[in-house]
Amino acid sequence: MSLSTAQALAWNLATTLMACITLFKAADGYGVMPSSEFDGDADTVLHEYDPFAR
Repeated sequence: MSLSTAQALAWNLATTLMACITLFKAADGYGVMPSSEFDGDADTVLHEYDPFAR
């Protein structure tokens, strides 16, 4: 998945589900998943989308 697509998806998921979403670099592109389920390498995390942050 491209970076721009992953960023749009992450923001959409965060605001729709009202859950923290992690955007990370994968071997073949970028990925998004709920932060509570991410247990990968912290160095691959690019951004965490938090719908509750102000």
